[in-house]
Amino acid sequence: MTAPPLRLLAVDDEPPALDELAYLLRADPRVGEVLTAGDALTALKVLEGDTLDGVFLDIRMPGLTGLELARVLGRFAAPPPVVFVTAYDDAAVDAFSLRAVDYLLKPVRQERLAEAIGRVVDARSAAEEAAPDAGTIAVELGGVTRFLQVADVRYVEAHGDYARLHTTSGSHLVRVPLGTLEERWAAAGFVRVHRSYLVATGFVTELRVEPGGGHSVRIGSGTDAVLLPVSRRHGRDLKDRLVGRARREVDG
Repeated sequence: MTAPPLRLLAVDDEPPALDELAYLLRADPRVGEVLTAGDALTALKVLEGDTLDGVFLDIRMPGLTGLELARVLGRFAAPPPVVFVTAYDDAAVDAFSLRAVDYLLKPVRQERLAEAIGRVVDARSAAEEAAPDAGTIAVELGGVTRFLQVADVRYVEAHGDYARLHTTSGSHLVRVPLGTLEERWAAAGFVRVHRSYLVATGFVTELRVEPGGGHSVRIGSGTDAVLLPVSRRHGRDLKDRLVGRARREVDG
């Protein structure tokens, strides 16, 4: 499977430099989205509320410096890879002591930036391979990484190259495409019902026939129930799986 595009954060207190860095990052085909922040505190708020693949960070900024922000990020359960982008070369030792994946000097050359992006890609791959087992998936909330049980996921919703996992207690955005989860979780009872939805058959309580011959599926019960569309091409497969599950329960 092709890896999803990177979501990155660029941080610099000088607007022209920030605009230029964001432009260069977006020009790389491996990058899908670039968020920006004009100071370290704004960047920290973004990182506490979102899951990003890497941070391209200026060092000398008023208030909280880039090095100080990197120290804060180092206390995250799953720190995002940091690339320092600066006009000064005197902080390289401190930068790498904070486990930065690269250190770029301004003005940034596109080919040198491409190398740094490659290191962010490698860091993301290493983090994904470090997941504990197939029965869990890593989710991040407020800078803390938790391992969610796959058995607690009721359904999954596509968000471009990302996916949102829905449980009875909330939802979590993960940087894994819906198609990848469809393959990985087939053995756990997940089935595709629509181009935008993957459901856990164990949480299905009803398969409805809608006016006009279409179908919808009900997940859960009571006030927590959710009704999702079922495309025609996936309706037969879902029905067969639900019937098969019901027979196994009766036989068991």
